[in-house]
Amino acid sequence: MLVVDRVSKKYGDYTALNQLSLEIPKHCIYGLLGPNGAGKTTLIRIINQITYPDTGSVYFDGELLEPQHIAQIGYLPEERGLYKSMKVGEQALYLAQLKGLSKTEAKKRLKFWFERLEIGDWWNKKIQELSKGMAQKIQFIVTVLHEPKLLIFDEPFSGFDPINANKIKEEIIYLKEQGTSIIFSTHRMESVEELCEYITLLNESEKILDGKLSDIKKAYKNNTYQVGVRLNVGEEQALARLQGQLKISNSAYDKQENLLDFTLNLPSPDTHQALQVINGLGMLSHFEETIPSANDIFIRTVEEKQQHG
Repeated sequence: MLVVDRVSKKYGDYTALNQLSLEIPKHCIYGLLGPNGAGKTTLIRIINQITYPDTGSVYFDGELLEPQHIAQIGYLPEERGLYKSMKVGEQALYLAQLKGLSKTEAKKRLKFWFERLEIGDWWNKKIQELSKGMAQKIQFIVTVLHEPKLLIFDEPFSGFDPINANKIKEEIIYLKEQGTSIIFSTHRMESVEELCEYITLLNESEKILDGKLSDIKKAYKNNTYQVGVRLNVGEEQALARLQGQLKISNSAYDKQENLLDFTLNLPSPDTHQALQVINGLGMLSHFEETIPSANDIFIRTVEEKQQHG
């Protein structure tokens, strides 16, 4: 859906993006991640043609990005922008018509979304009468109403309580299932785990990691396993035998369950010897490979980048 080809952007002496290239597949949720100041907002502004790259190109659905493509993009910024003294329905109609919808079509689509988000009785309320989360729902609706090919959500759950955040999460998945391509920028890594198929991690104006999230998580595995065993020997004897033959850490003993839980590091993928040692201590209750979370990968990659300059 979107190809960014060697895009650079400077503001005076400050480099906001440096030779950035990435490809966002169609019909997926793509996480745009990075610490503050990494370049995410600059990239979003370039896609929305609020600003332009100094060098490089952006392609939208196979064509060089041009002003007419704005009609096929929906953008929900982190900082919201609704007119507080206008009524909800009046404002939603106005913004829908700015996106090229006729009044009749806008009313039809607004009815669908107001019912879907259970806010039908808000039509004549003024924005200033709404809570932040309620206003967020209106902003979400006017962002998606014109059914764009590409949606960009910047911290879409900001201001929502857990119930409404979950509702918006469901709607983002619904939009993806309808064929929309979605760029999702957030600092909430649990949302990345739940929603994103692909990610790009930016740091200090450069891409330091990108790809399919499941592939990245496999690549970042470090041969650690969480193991539990119900002992038929004493705790101290079990630990002495384990520490003598295997590399273990973070052990915890549940006396009531007679369960020893520990982290096992296995440099070799061959688990046969380790299982022999563990089975000699009692009955295995669990043996699970530790898969790093998106948050672990984020922190590790950024820290490694900083250490190596």
